[in-house]
Amino acid sequence: MRIPTLIGFFMAASLAIGACGTSSTPTPAAPAATATAPASAAASSAGGAGGGAAVTIQNFAFSPAALTVKVGTEVTWTNQDSTAHTVTFDTGGATSDNLAQSATYKQTFSTAGTLTYHCKIHSTMTGTVTVTQ
Repeated sequence: MRIPTLIGFFMAASLAIGACGTSSTPTPAAPAATATAPASAAASSAGGAGGGAAVTIQNFAFSPAALTVKVGTEVTWTNQDSTAHTVTFDTGGATSDNLAQSATYKQTFSTAGTLTYHCKIHSTMTGTVTVTQ
């Protein structure tokens, strides 16, 4: 019969793979460098007009928490938590909808200044975008 032969083949292949030290369990991706950066390195610069910058929402925090960009930069926030979050600017201007896991929010900054923001669902989550000329 063919079925026992195929089962034997797959069992042998599985044992051979296991003997090589590989695993069928996926290995989680390494965290982004900004997630483990020391506080002194939290502020970073990003591209100018037409450029972009990214903030990750993960472990109930914005990373990086402080971001410096040039006027004309589009910043994208991506929620990596399974819990919904928002990007809500303290000045009462722009705000995102509730962001589900993997959802993004984009904001282009056209004026220099420092803007603080938070998650309106989790008030301990805060961040700052400094926009320079």
